[in-house]
Amino acid sequence: MNPVIIIPTYVGGRRRSLSDEIIGTYDHLTPITHQGELPRCLDSLRALEIDAPVILLVAAEAGIEADAANKIRSFAASFASELEIQVIDLGMASKLNDRMLKLGYGDMTEGVGLRGYGAIKNIGLLAAIVRGFTEVVFLNDDDVVTDPDFIDNALHGLGRLSPKGVPILVKSGYYTDALGSWLDLQETEWYNRFWSQGRLFNEWMDKAMSGARLSPSNILNGGCMSIQHEAFTRIPFDAWISRGEDLDYLISLMIYGGRVWFDNKFKVNHMPPAAYAEGQRFRQDIYRWIYQYRKIEYSQTLIDLYEIDVRTLDPYPGPFLDKSVSWRALATALLRTIGRPRDRQGYLKAALAVPRDARAYALEFSPRFFDFRDLWPGFITSMRNDPETQAILRGGIIEPLPDEY
Repeated sequence: MNPVIIIPTYVGGRRRSLSDEIIGTYDHLTPITHQGELPRCLDSLRALEIDAPVILLVAAEAGIEADAANKIRSFAASFASELEIQVIDLGMASKLNDRMLKLGYGDMTEGVGLRGYGAIKNIGLLAAIVRGFTEVVFLNDDDVVTDPDFIDNALHGLGRLSPKGVPILVKSGYYTDALGSWLDLQETEWYNRFWSQGRLFNEWMDKAMSGARLSPSNILNGGCMSIQHEAFTRIPFDAWISRGEDLDYLISLMIYGGRVWFDNKFKVNHMPPAAYAEGQRFRQDIYRWIYQYRKIEYSQTLIDLYEIDVRTLDPYPGPFLDKSVSWRALATALLRTIGRPRDRQGYLKAALAVPRDARAYALEFSPRFFDFRDLWPGFITSMRNDPETQAILRGGIIEPLPDEY
């Protein structure tokens, strides 16, 4: 095995701003003037002497890309004597974009880059493929690794067959909070009566945590997941989903005949900063769930793909993948305008997105993933064998700070 750890990090301007963008709006942007959580994550890897290279993917708001890259390189340099760290920034991504165009893969540029959760993960996969890594372990920049056997647990079972002969190619671990709990906050307030996401997630987790170490998974945590090369050279992430690209990867795998496995010994401590725009995040969720419903529906019109019965994904996320998700999202957004008045305008904007905008977006963009996926295997083969691409993606390795620094 030859694993690499990939960590996307998201940098914003000095002021927090709300965005109407569907792609390129992130849950937790670190202001350019703040240290953020990334150094804490890297420090946890260093403290445990994690023996795997690290790739940092720098996603930044427009206009601050160079400053964001310099900031992340500075952080990385302070850890580079103990960790091998590569930084992929907009400059490198632009060179890759130019190379893709010259090789005749202009149609792939939207899905491989540093804008949008799915495209960001895809540029990480491309880097791993070109550099010859056979397993990818994704972390969030606000994760803290506390398990000294983290890499062993991340790789446990990958590439092997289950007792029933099913290949184990993708695994999800789980998050714990500062108190060591894996449970989500249960949304029991009256305004969430149609949106019991936390309760249903906890119901599934309780069963998974009390069962066998490896079991078929209904979830995929993007900051605690591992993928074997037979999966990531075949299935990319969906670059057109607003958020939730990790769970969407589970759906994509199922559509193409694969499965994610849950490992109840594979974990990280997830310590995100406080959310500041609840309504905006819920709006992104509305786009996400309606998009995924439409994506599954569209997949059933194509030949040679597996039909997904969303009821097999109960108790979670099945109820968020059926046709009722639209009216339940609308009802919840409207109820939250009353129940969460501090972000009334955000929830009202979320409600207005449901009847027209979110559905129209899903109808237009969900078919693009399938064309992108069909091109992916040939695309990565061409990029992997291209000397100029190799030169680009073997750069960006951070040198340690001099002793006198």
